[in-house]
Amino acid sequence: MITLHHVPQSRSMRVLWLLHELEVPFQVVIHPFDKSLRSPEFLSLSPAGRVPALEIEGERMFESGAMIEYLCERFSEERMGRMPGTPDRMAWLTWLHFAETVSAHAATLTQQHIMLYDDKMRSPYVMKLEAARLAKCYEAIEARLSTPIENRDYLLTSGFSAVDIAVGQAVYIGKHFAKIDAFPELSAWYERISGRESFQASLPQGEQRVYEQEFYPAWPLPKEGNA
Repeated sequence: MITLHHVPQSRSMRVLWLLHELEVPFQVVIHPFDKSLRSPEFLSLSPAGRVPALEIEGERMFESGAMIEYLCERFSEERMGRMPGTPDRMAWLTWLHFAETVSAHAATLTQQHIMLYDDKMRSPYVMKLEAARLAKCYEAIEARLSTPIENRDYLLTSGFSAVDIAVGQAVYIGKHFAKIDAFPELSAWYERISGRESFQASLPQGEQRVYEQEFYPAWPLPKEGNA
């Protein structure tokens, strides 16, 4: 049995989405996004105290990118994964790991807008800088989807795969801080992938949410000369 330790609206969502696509038996243990992730019990699953953590046949994994690679190799070599020697293998690896670039900026913005408990700790400069960096990531995705190749509906020429899940989940989080409206190809791609039943099944189902707002605008920068 596969057990996924999951916090709604976190990186573990990408693994949950993939598991729904793979249609393999699994169970989910939902955790709150709080200090309980630092408990000895959870640290035995994930030594950094983060989700996802995955238990599978007595073994444990605690990095979402590694989980995606392993699950694709194990259960879906050519539908969700692209194995060594296949034409899209290089692009599959590139976009799988690019998802973490997008997620890193979104994680900084999550900390700035949500996790810091005192407004004096928040930085308008960091908010604006990281939102701009997210937009740069969107530009890269837009360029990829705009490549003049017939039927480029997904990130890979060979069709939908786990990299659409990984990058799509990162954009799902990023959209809370940097809108995608100015990127038509990205927006159309996101609409396609977010319409899948597997995506809908990975959304919060009444559980605790990390994001209570749909969008968190960057604070205005203080005017020059003001305290």
